[in-house]
Amino acid sequence: METTIDQLRYPVGKFSDPTSFSPMEIKQWIDTLEQFPANMKKVVTGLNDQQLDTPYRDGGWTIRQVVHHTADSHLNCYIRVKLALTEDNPTIKPYLEAKWAEIPEAKTAPVEVSLNILDAIHHRMNLMLRNLTVDDLDRTFYHPENKTTRTLKTISASSIFIQPSFPLLQLCNMSKMVT
Repeated sequence: METTIDQLRYPVGKFSDPTSFSPMEIKQWIDTLEQFPANMKKVVTGLNDQQLDTPYRDGGWTIRQVVHHTADSHLNCYIRVKLALTEDNPTIKPYLEAKWAEIPEAKTAPVEVSLNILDAIHHRMNLMLRNLTVDDLDRTFYHPENKTTRTLKTISASSIFIQPSFPLLQLCNMSKMVT
């Protein structure tokens, strides 16, 4: 079976926000999120620099860049949630993910640096998420890039709980290609 570029970029399909979810699903997502750094570490441990620097497609990011991007993304997510919890409908700061991935440190730094960041930020994020109240989940923030106001309930379901599976599956597919 031939693999398409979209299958490589979006191994579980393009993301769309869930329309509803239960408290049990939220607990399961937090449990899954807690395991994310260890699972990512398993995928990349043992890969050499040549393998880490292999792009998954022409013009695509390398495994190393995906690991560093994931740490950047999760740091930004953590800050956005904290802003929404402590300010009234704050405007969050978008960032240019593709440009961040082209900064030399994103192309050359050891992946262990970002794996350590993921361990730490997930530890803090899990402590925070397990203590959210129903009212907390209704807090909002404004995203100027797509001009929408979103609740933590929605952003939690998408960015925090579901989307982490994207880079993990992408890395699994990529590591299979290079080993």
